[in-house]
Amino acid sequence: MPAARATAAAARLRRAPASAAQPRELEQALVEQRMALAHAGVGIALIRDRRVVSCNQRFADIYGHAGPHEVNGLSSRTFYLSDEDFHALGVAAYPVMAAGQPYRAEHRQRRCSGESFWAHLTGTLIDPADTQRGSVWIVEDIDAQRAAQSALAEVREQHQIILDNAIVGIVFLRERRVTHCNRAFEELFGWGPGELDGRLSREWYFSDAEWEDAGRRCYEPFRKGEAFVGEMVLRHRDGRALDCEVRSKAVDPQRLELGSIWITMDITARKRAENALREVQADLERQVQERTEELHRTVQALEQKVAEQKVAEARIQRLAHFDALTGLPNRTLLEDRCRHTLHVAQRHDHPVALLFLDLDHFKTVNDSLGHRVGDAVLMGLARRLRSVVRAQDTVARLGGDEFVLLLPETDADGAAHVAQKILAAAQEPFEAYGHELTVTPSVGVALYPHDGDSLDTLSRAADAAMYRAKEDGRNTWRFFTAELQAHSDRALLLSNALRRALERNQLRLAYQPQMDLDSGRIVGAEALLRWRHPELGEVSPAEFIPIAESSGLIVTIGDWVLETAARQIAAWDQAGLPSLTLAVNVSSVQLRHSDLPQRVKRALDAAGVGVERLEVELTEGAAMRDPHGAVSVMNALYEQGTEISIDDFGTGYSSLAYLKKFPVAKLKIDRSFVHDLMRDAGDRAIVHAIISMATSLGMRTVAEGVETEAQLAFLRERGCHAMQGFLLSKALPGDEFSDFVRSRG
Repeated sequence: MPAARATAAAARLRRAPASAAQPRELEQALVEQRMALAHAGVGIALIRDRRVVSCNQRFADIYGHAGPHEVNGLSSRTFYLSDEDFHALGVAAYPVMAAGQPYRAEHRQRRCSGESFWAHLTGTLIDPADTQRGSVWIVEDIDAQRAAQSALAEVREQHQIILDNAIVGIVFLRERRVTHCNRAFEELFGWGPGELDGRLSREWYFSDAEWEDAGRRCYEPFRKGEAFVGEMVLRHRDGRALDCEVRSKAVDPQRLELGSIWITMDITARKRAENALREVQADLERQVQERTEELHRTVQALEQKVAEQKVAEARIQRLAHFDALTGLPNRTLLEDRCRHTLHVAQRHDHPVALLFLDLDHFKTVNDSLGHRVGDAVLMGLARRLRSVVRAQDTVARLGGDEFVLLLPETDADGAAHVAQKILAAAQEPFEAYGHELTVTPSVGVALYPHDGDSLDTLSRAADAAMYRAKEDGRNTWRFFTAELQAHSDRALLLSNALRRALERNQLRLAYQPQMDLDSGRIVGAEALLRWRHPELGEVSPAEFIPIAESSGLIVTIGDWVLETAARQIAAWDQAGLPSLTLAVNVSSVQLRHSDLPQRVKRALDAAGVGVERLEVELTEGAAMRDPHGAVSVMNALYEQGTEISIDDFGTGYSSLAYLKKFPVAKLKIDRSFVHDLMRDAGDRAIVHAIISMATSLGMRTVAEGVETEAQLAFLRERGCHAMQGFLLSKALPGDEFSDFVRSRG
C-alpha cells in the first residue's frame, strides 16, 4: 500500500550510512515518501501537540479542504463533533498507543463544512517512549459503507416483517434442511416456534418414498431455472393428512447450493368443497338422465325432439349462409351465388359487376361510441344497400364494415349508377342510441369478364379499386384499371418478400451526417433504412415502408432499426468518435403502440447507450393522426430523456395548436423547400418562417437536402442550426461514416 511504502522510505532514511552516496539516497527516499503519501488511498497526517504538522492530499479531501496547505497547523480538535468526543478519543486511544500498539476504532468526524461522517481511525505513536515526537493517524472515510450496512439491516427487517405477517407458510431449505421459516409454516404443520430449524423436510412427509419422490419432482425444474407448482398431500405433526398447494423455486438457479424457497398453502377445505361439488354434480347428472329417459318413453317427447332438431338445423343452415348481425348473405352464400351468376353470364355473354364497399374511418365510431352504436349503423346501412339494388342482385357482408354487391347483367354504366346511389344513400344521417351519425363509403368496382372470371379475382380487383378511392379522398368510387392491377401485384410481391427480409439480412442502415452550422462540427446523423433484394435490387423506402405499415411488419422492423442504431452508437463510441446523436424515423403505426418508449429504452440499455443519444423522428402526419395518443407517447419519450423531432415539417397538415403541446426539440425543414430555395421566393419565405417560429418556441431546426453553398449560406444567415444533404455527404455505411467524421478533424 502507498502508506506502507511511505513508512518504508522513512525507515531507509534512518538507516542510510554516512557516505558519499548518502545525499542521493536521502533524496530518493524523500521522493518515494512524498509520492507514496500523495497517492495513498487513505488520509495520513502527522499530529504533534494536537496540531497537524503535515498531511497528504487524501487527508485534506476527506475533511473537505482544498489541499494540505489548508490543514497543516489546524488543531486536531476541529475534526471532532464536540469537545467531549475529542477528549473521549484521547482517553480511549492513549493507553493503547502508549503500549506501542496501534489504536483502531470507528468514530464520527466532522468535515470543514460542518457535515458529519463515519471514519475508521488508526493511530500510532512515532516513539512510545517519547510522546512529544507526535503520532501518525490514518483516516478512512467509511460513511458510504455504514450507510449501506444500515440499508441492508433495514431490508432484512422488512424481509422478516413480510415473513412474519404472511398468511401462507414460507420455508427456506438448504440441502433439504430448514434454514428459516415463518410462523405460519410452523403452525400449518403443528410445530412450535423454532422447532423446525435445522430439521430435514422429511418431517412433513408420510414416508421416505414420498419424500424422495417429492425431491425428484420438485428439484428437477430448479436445474432448468424453472419453478415447481403442484399439489401434495403432506403430514401434520399429529399425523393428519393435509392437502397443500406447493410453489417452490431455487434462490439462485445458477447456484443451487444456496437452497430454495417453498410457499405452502392449506387447500384441504377447498379440496373437500370440490369433492362435495363433484358429488352434487354427479347426483344432478343422474337426475337429468332419469328425466331424459322418462321423456323418451313418450311419443310426444320424441316428436317434440324431432321438431326442435328441425328448428336447430334451420337455424344452423341460416347461420352458415347469412350474417348474424345484418341478415345479409355471408361469404359462403356470396361464393355460391357468384359461381351461379358467372356461369349464366358466360353462357349468355352477359356482363357482371362486383362492388366492394368499405366505410371510411368506421373504427373511430366503434372506439369512441362503442360497438353497440357501430352495429346499429351497420344494420341501418345494410337496409339502405338492399333498397338501392334489384331483386336479382346480392348484397353481402364479409365482416366488419366490408360489404360486397354482386350485380348480374350490369355493365360499367349500370355499376356507376349503383355506386352513385350507394353514396347518396349513405349521406343521410343514421340514428343510433341517441347519436346522429354520418358515415361515408369508399367503393371499388370490378367488371366481368374484363377484370376477372371468378369471385377471387373480381374481389381482389374491386378491393384494389376501393383503396384507390380512399387514396383519392374517400367518399367516392373508382373502377379497377390495369395500372391498379400492376400496383397490387407489385405490393403483394413486396409484402411477401419483406416478411423474409430481416431473417435473410437484406435490410441495413445508412447514416447521413448532420453538421452544426455555427461550429462546422458533425454533431449527429440520421439513420436511413435500406432494402436490397437479390432479384428486385434496391427497393425504395417510399415503396416498401407503406407496405410494412399496412401489413404490421413495421413494428418488428422498427424494433430491429432501434436495436441496430443503438449498437452503432456504441460502436462509434468504442471507436473514439465524439459523442453523436443518432436520429431514427418512427412511423404512425409504431406511435400507436403505447410501449414505444419502453422499446426505445430496451434497445439502448441492451447496447449500453444513454437515452439522450437517440433522437426519435416523427412526420407531421404520424403525430396528427391521433394527436391525443401521440402526446401521451411523446411525453413518455421526453420524460425518459429521448429527444423528439418533427420530420418533413411544413408538408403535412400539422396544427400549430398541437405543435406547441408536443415536447418537440427540433423541426426538420423538408428538402422540397430547400431544393428551390434560391429560385423561389415562396420557399425562402416558408423556410424563414419555419426557422423563426421554431426559434420562438425554443426548438432547433435542421435543413434536409442541402446541395449548394448558396443554400447553406442562406440557411446560416437565417439562423438555421444544422443541416444534412449531398453538399456535406450522402448517407454512408457505419464504418465509412466513422472515417468521414475523422476526416473532418
